[in-house]
Amino acid sequence: MKIYEALRWASSFLTEHGLEEPIAEILLKHYLQVDRTKLFQIFQDELPLDVENSLRAALEKVVAGTPVQHITGVEDFYGRQFTVNEHVLIPRPETEELVMGLLQRINRVFPNQSPIKVVDVGTGSGAISISLALENPNLKITTVDISPEAIEVAKLNAKKLDASVQFLEGDLLQPLIDSGAKVDVVVSNPPYISEADFRELAVNVRDFEPTLALVGGVTGYELYEKLVAQIPTVLNKNGIIAFEVGAGQSKQVEALIKAQYPHAETEIVFDINGKDRMVFGTL
Repeated sequence: MKIYEALRWASSFLTEHGLEEPIAEILLKHYLQVDRTKLFQIFQDELPLDVENSLRAALEKVVAGTPVQHITGVEDFYGRQFTVNEHVLIPRPETEELVMGLLQRINRVFPNQSPIKVVDVGTGSGAISISLALENPNLKITTVDISPEAIEVAKLNAKKLDASVQFLEGDLLQPLIDSGAKVDVVVSNPPYISEADFRELAVNVRDFEPTLALVGGVTGYELYEKLVAQIPTVLNKNGIIAFEVGAGQSKQVEALIKAQYPHAETEIVFDINGKDRMVFGTL
């Protein structure tokens, strides 16, 4: 079959199984090693047999629940391509909004300061920390993750994207507390799904992405509680706290910050889909 026929067939196959059509294009570009422009240019070409076989096998995996990012090994985030695998959470678009919102607040709160010390707690693939480092050269960024496998993925992304980031292994802010380090900004997209909600997640998330990066305890708030309790030990007098939260969790997370910092200026920010996904605190 021709390439355009393969795209049409694969898109229909995905639709029949209740999946999104764009996955077909992602897989075709991956196996043909072309970008979107080139794909359209070769639409009338015959699809190589080996690519057809790979495409069919990949579609069966996707239908069975495998995230397409685990097949291609990459996901785009903030205009850059990050390596991902089963050890890290696949970066989501709403986290791009967290990065954008934090960069805006850093510029406002620390207009003339350099370096501005930032810690990214639970870095995963490094999407947040590396994006921040590349967008603002005044940021000196440290990351912490409890998973050594995740740290290896983040280090790979930092090297690939030429970002200067320090990686520490440990539980939340404990490595910084142990070393007596101080920072100006604490940012985190911690695991925030409750154990009950985890059981209801879609198969491609529940069975293929790391549980460690998804489940935040029985209620989903446990890591926020622990993290907010640790923050005063490491955050400077003038600072920013930036959290991604699950939809519907913002009021409670904001209350945690307010309880620790009664005079903080807190903001709940809704994402492009109208969900409360970010909580910022400015001291």
